[in-house]
Amino acid sequence: MKADTNKRVVVIGNGMVGYKFCEKLVAKEKNGHQFTLTVFGEEPRAAYDRVHLSEFFAGKSADDLEMAPESWYADNGIQLYLSDPVVAIDRDRKEVRSHHGLVVPYDYLVLATGSGAFVPTIPGVEKEGVFVYRTIEDLELIQSHASHARPGVVRKGAVLGGGLLGLEAAKALLDLGFQETHVVEFAPRLMPRQIDDAGSGILQQKLESLGLHIHLAKSTQQIIGDDTITGLQFADGSVLEVDMLIISAGIRPRDEVAKRAGLETHPRGGIVVNNFLQTSDPTIFAIGECALAHQMIYGLVAPGYEMAEVVASRLTGDEKEFRPFDMSTKLKLIGVDVASFGNPFADESACRTIVYENKAKGVYKRINVTPDGKELLGGILVGDADQYNMLLQTCKNKMALPPDPEELILGSRGGDDTGTATSVGGVMSLPDDALICSCEAITKAMLCADITDNKHTTVDQVKKSTKACTGCGGCTPLVKDLIQGVLKQQGQYVRNVLCEHFDYSRQELLDLVKINGLKTYGTVLDHFGTGDGCEICKPAVASILASLWNENVLEKDRATIQDSNDRFLANIQKGGTYSVVPRIPGGEITPEKLIVIGQVARKYNLYTKITGGQRIDLFGAHLNDLPRIWEELIAAGFESGHAYGKALRTVKSCVGSTWCRFGVQDSVSFAVEVEERYKGIRAPHKLKSAVSGCVRECAEAQSKDFGIIATEKGWNLYVCGNGGAKPQHALLLAGDVDKETCIRLIDRFLMFYIKTADPLTRTATWLNKMEGGISYLKAVIVDDVLGIAAELEREMQQLVNAYQCEWKEVVENPELRRRFTHFVNAPEVRDPTVQFESLRSQKRAKEWK
Repeated sequence: MKADTNKRVVVIGNGMVGYKFCEKLVAKEKNGHQFTLTVFGEEPRAAYDRVHLSEFFAGKSADDLEMAPESWYADNGIQLYLSDPVVAIDRDRKEVRSHHGLVVPYDYLVLATGSGAFVPTIPGVEKEGVFVYRTIEDLELIQSHASHARPGVVRKGAVLGGGLLGLEAAKALLDLGFQETHVVEFAPRLMPRQIDDAGSGILQQKLESLGLHIHLAKSTQQIIGDDTITGLQFADGSVLEVDMLIISAGIRPRDEVAKRAGLETHPRGGIVVNNFLQTSDPTIFAIGECALAHQMIYGLVAPGYEMAEVVASRLTGDEKEFRPFDMSTKLKLIGVDVASFGNPFADESACRTIVYENKAKGVYKRINVTPDGKELLGGILVGDADQYNMLLQTCKNKMALPPDPEELILGSRGGDDTGTATSVGGVMSLPDDALICSCEAITKAMLCADITDNKHTTVDQVKKSTKACTGCGGCTPLVKDLIQGVLKQQGQYVRNVLCEHFDYSRQELLDLVKINGLKTYGTVLDHFGTGDGCEICKPAVASILASLWNENVLEKDRATIQDSNDRFLANIQKGGTYSVVPRIPGGEITPEKLIVIGQVARKYNLYTKITGGQRIDLFGAHLNDLPRIWEELIAAGFESGHAYGKALRTVKSCVGSTWCRFGVQDSVSFAVEVEERYKGIRAPHKLKSAVSGCVRECAEAQSKDFGIIATEKGWNLYVCGNGGAKPQHALLLAGDVDKETCIRLIDRFLMFYIKTADPLTRTATWLNKMEGGISYLKAVIVDDVLGIAAELEREMQQLVNAYQCEWKEVVENPELRRRFTHFVNAPEVRDPTVQFESLRSQKRAKEWK
């Protein structure tokens, strides 16, 4: 097909695939092709990431999910019409007409109408409280309905459908705080299209342990209730009482506008296309979930992106075809890894099946190999999918298997885990045309060229340059390993040193400082550094000194190397004022202390706010007022909350068995004990913790660096969770342990983190980079395979014993107190550049311009 220029291209649909087509066509236009591009979208907002739609309930906004802002379309000469779907196509006049009456001519038309939720014809489906799970608008409706629950009433939600989308919807109900969440599946197992009976059984076991109620082989006959849903009635006569139902029973291709235009569609849905993705009208293409290619509707983003590439290439003169696409996938469903690749259901009569099953740990692995054991045909992973990337590449590229194929999932007897994605040798052995990033069709050769030619040696650099890792993100481990492999192949060794002044990693320098008993920055620089240091190494060394000796950060020469916040023992705010954050262990506070906080805030005109970490922040303090404020707070029994330091911030708690009828343990007392023990301890990054009194998790312990959840038998300890911009659930380190054991394990965990993490690395990132992951961490912390547990406990106890409240020392030390002045010759004068404005009956410092 000859390349056309200055042609009018109209895209119907602005989902992920429609947007990707625009992006790819714009990129090809830069090579000399010119098109007039018009896009019609049915939804009120520009294309957003539906793959991570469930993260909307975990705190992501619609803006966080958008693929590109509306300005991107204008900047690239694309006319975008939102909330205006195309309702008619005139193929003779080559025009489309929108819902609002716009008539736009086209030379080429691209249908990217996607799919809609399949809603079975069940009596009562129109009732209030019944939703589908497809768009952000759907999620907003679900959220609104959930917020109207009656006080004191146990909220019960259900999802109709136990496939991928159904389990995502179930997670949404958990995130919304439903006390009971049910999954109803017509088939006899969960995820019947991806995993087998045994794998489904393990998945069900894992999900039920998280609080989900699974109902299999259930046929829903009726949705009961007057105007609002009150329950589900099944064919076997049983009834399930629920307040909300999300229907996620599959998808249906959106082919209605194609049908009205007389294009060929399949009786069961889908616009029929050829290998070039042309419909029965050669000037009209269909891509994504509305297209029936090779007798199949492809429901994953990667084949949709490949379709976008094929059509964009076709319009610019390339004869590229869309070939049958591999549907392998790796997912994390409610914190549980699930993956399938190649042919997961190969007939056992035509292959050898190797299965590893560990019901105690909730792990199931199955691989199918050829009868001669030389080729990997496919497989299933549940509960542990770390080996997925290399297994997929081994399968797709028909790579030779080891003499004992079970080593792919069990590791070799010699200890070399050849099946893991972290095996650099494995990545480098892949052929050049191996598809590393299927979402963006990025091969090994393309990545190697980027690393070699463009000198890109970090994942972020490679992402920006090639767009690898920007889709589902599943290829990130392979990309990391490929970078290391290429550099090693070139004879380069990239040392993880602090900066140009210290030729050591943080871990190496920490050991050297400890062995030599160095306690000031000057002595560390003299012994192991060069030059005068910089803004990178100074805070890192400050952190090392604090983590080793826990001495006052402002004494000796340590004050000048601290970050600004640590230097003033307070967070500097936008308007030039400072925060005051007293520690409130476990969120428990007496009325007398509450009164003192109120009196101090009123006296010094401070803005007050109760935080998510269960303490009270006071904002707007002048620098020279800080010692006086803290003098009053310390006199009332408060201590520094270390809100400014890379240290333990808070240990959040629910009310536990003290007050709550669901509580099984005293979470408040334990939270207070934990916070009192670890207060003031410096680490490579800030630390947050929480203690929940039951599995309902009101303290959100699984989003913390270390979190504790009560059980009937004791406490479960979770580690390496993370909230914020990149949320990550904590992983179970030990279950049903008593308080004393739990404390010992936390001692070991924190000290191991302090001693081995890179600067400014949160525990979640630290674990993600750790060879062996949570399995290795458990071996070190719980099983003490390195024989260092006693040493870690001893070192933690030394830090605990060395604790002193930094603000108490400042208040009582005239020399330290003199640091908190704006003007040396007029120490009582407040900074005249700080101005205030009214904010909801309080005062806030104006932002500097």
